[in-house]
Amino acid sequence: MRKRIAVVMGGTSHEADISLLSGAAVAEALRQAGREVVEARLTRDAADEVPRDVDAVFIALHGGYGEGGGIQADLDALRLPYTGPGAKTSRLCMDKPATKAVLRRAGVPTPEGAVVGAEAAAFRPPFDLPVVVKPPRDGSSVGLSKVTAPGQWADAVRLAAGQDARGEALVERYVPGRELAVGVVMGRALPVLEIVAPDGWYDWKAKYAEGGSRHRFPEESAWTREAQRLAERTYEATGCRGAVRVDFRLSPEGRLYVLEVNTAPGCTARSLLPEAAARAGIPFPELCARLAEAATYGE
Repeated sequence: MRKRIAVVMGGTSHEADISLLSGAAVAEALRQAGREVVEARLTRDAADEVPRDVDAVFIALHGGYGEGGGIQADLDALRLPYTGPGAKTSRLCMDKPATKAVLRRAGVPTPEGAVVGAEAAAFRPPFDLPVVVKPPRDGSSVGLSKVTAPGQWADAVRLAAGQDARGEALVERYVPGRELAVGVVMGRALPVLEIVAPDGWYDWKAKYAEGGSRHRFPEESAWTREAQRLAERTYEATGCRGAVRVDFRLSPEGRLYVLEVNTAPGCTARSLLPEAAARAGIPFPELCARLAEAATYGE
């Protein structure tokens, strides 16, 4: 049994505050599971603040260095086992256009999209409105906009491109319908969870603000089983391991579309993965302990 676990949190991304909440929750859960925990709060994008005298590293970093393959590559070099996917898969899943290409080849439906530069703010959108505009390589719904009128287009492109290191924005056809999340742990899908946002738009505020959204578990049906199948297929096609969360939209016609893959899902009091795991009979301390035991390095 891996007894001494470093929980890595914080970092330099705009998701650092959420990461600290996730890290604190994971650390407490691991202690409840009987593990010795070292909390490592990173202040820079480097692994030199990660303790070496541990049996595994639990990555509770969100975005940037923690979710885009940076810390994974550094821990690979140190031969320290860590939770979640390896560096290559982490880089892939952080890059939404690249992920969409992999999913299409695997037969997984995903909304039609196009990458544009900041200069596209001066031109027409590539698709009929409404569209969704987001940073191509970011998470936590930062820089996300729904464009329903021509006058909103330019600001949405500038906002998303301003969050991206390459100055690009991803434009997707908007899929009306229901917002879903399916956690996948060691290749097995958890129950489908539906997110109900007050105005039907699941942005940063709806994710993290108190009372911003509510969660429900739909009754098992043909479409929930299909969502689980597609989540497992997404996990396999992208080369994931450990625990990830696959986000979906379910159209009014009953069609499912994968929006993105989160390789370091949130573990706060409002987070989706722990809630779905509990629904499946896996208490949070047990979930964290399982993930720590499965930690490895390399691709």
